[in-house]
Amino acid sequence: MKTEGLLEAAAKASRKAYASYSGYKVGAALLCADGDVFVGCNVENASYGLTVCAERTAIFTAIAAGRRDFVAMAIVADGDSMPYPCGACRQVLSEFCREEFSVYIAKASELEDYEVVCLAALLPHQFKMTD
Repeated sequence: MKTEGLLEAAAKASRKAYASYSGYKVGAALLCADGDVFVGCNVENASYGLTVCAERTAIFTAIAAGRRDFVAMAIVADGDSMPYPCGACRQVLSEFCREEFSVYIAKASELEDYEVVCLAALLPHQFKMTD
């Protein structure tokens, strides 16, 4: 899948977000090695600690489907700044993705102006239980 298609899948997922508290709708599209894509959106809750980010929704959906072969992720959101993943999402990505895993980040209004960064740059000193 081309980058533009992955970004569009994330943008489409963002429109399904349940963001009734923050109004900040985020979508993520996770690309597997064989071209399959798993999407996720953020789902908020009145108890903010129970909110789940789009990135983790996509990863957990893929894991539940038995997948572990992740290549890249696109993250798209409305707003004035680029929607970089939160610390929790970065750590979850590091559990299942290689350091060179590509993350494409874009504003929903400007999909063509995306940024790409590898996971190692997003989380240079990830927590690991084993070497």
